[in-house]
Amino acid sequence: MARDDIDGEVPADQSDVPVTAERPEDSVLRTTGTDHITLIGSNEEATVAFYRDVLGMPLVMRQPNLDAPEVTHLFFDSGDGRIITFFVEESRDNAPGQRPGVGAVHHLAFSIEAEELPEIKEALSEHGHRYSEFDRGAFHSLYTRDHNGLTIELVVDKYELPDDRRGEVMALAQSKRVAAGANYVDDEHMEAAIEELGLDVVRNEVPDAATGTGFDD
Repeated sequence: MARDDIDGEVPADQSDVPVTAERPEDSVLRTTGTDHITLIGSNEEATVAFYRDVLGMPLVMRQPNLDAPEVTHLFFDSGDGRIITFFVEESRDNAPGQRPGVGAVHHLAFSIEAEELPEIKEALSEHGHRYSEFDRGAFHSLYTRDHNGLTIELVVDKYELPDDRRGEVMALAQSKRVAAGANYVDDEHMEAAIEELGLDVVRNEVPDAATGTGFDD
């Protein structure tokens, strides 16, 4: 396949592309969801210890990497049937930290239940995992790190939203943010969007938190 066929034609300026939950009519193809995300892990012991024993993800498959049989491929269920996988080798040490560049993974975000938030914070502390807690406007987040320094975000939805309407709510909240001249989507934009779409505004209980920027070492 030629390089031009891989890259395709990318418009010089995408800043005018509308933010909307509608599927683009002129796209090359249409995905139907996230099947799995694969990362390069260190070793199996540390990877299982964090993702299974700390985050509570079942290890649902273990097999050789089909492209490199000397590498082990671990599959974890993130909680809703969506899979996250790791390529690991026993000879690899854990990494001291991450310096993500273009095309790299910045962080992974996983959903947690609002009522479990106090227990989750306590459990993280008891097991030696520091965290930061922030109000992100549209949602509420804890940030911690895995054994390789990858930032892990644990997200509590502030509002109960049907999965098939989530994108619609977010896109409408975005338009209300822009109309109000606000820098970020906040409660007022989310609630106005939910009401306008004819949904019930059901807010989860989350503690007050700073509107910070990232995970604080």
